[in-house]
Amino acid sequence: MEMVTRMVADRPVVIFSRTTCCMSHTIKTLISGFGGNPTVYELDEVPYGGQIERALQQMGCKPSVPVVFIGRQLIGGPNQVMSLQVKNQLVPLLIRAGAIWL
Repeated sequence: MEMVTRMVADRPVVIFSRTTCCMSHTIKTLISGFGGNPTVYELDEVPYGGQIERALQQMGCKPSVPVVFIGRQLIGGPNQVMSLQVKNQLVPLLIRAGAIWL
């Protein structure tokens, strides 16, 4: 878990993803569509991807991808992100984290 904590430090938005995951693509597109530039770690391409994925699972992330952190806070997977979007809470969260400017 320490590795994940270091990876999300000092970055407004971090997405842990897999290149073959359609939900990962959807979440990346959603956040980028607001003008955000998330840091994306493709777990099937980065060193220690399996270890990172196990750490995310230990943090309670099921499924393990996509997983979104905004302002160093674990938001969760696609259901949590889409829920924030439906409630009009995603953009304000991105603004507070310094991920987008309006």
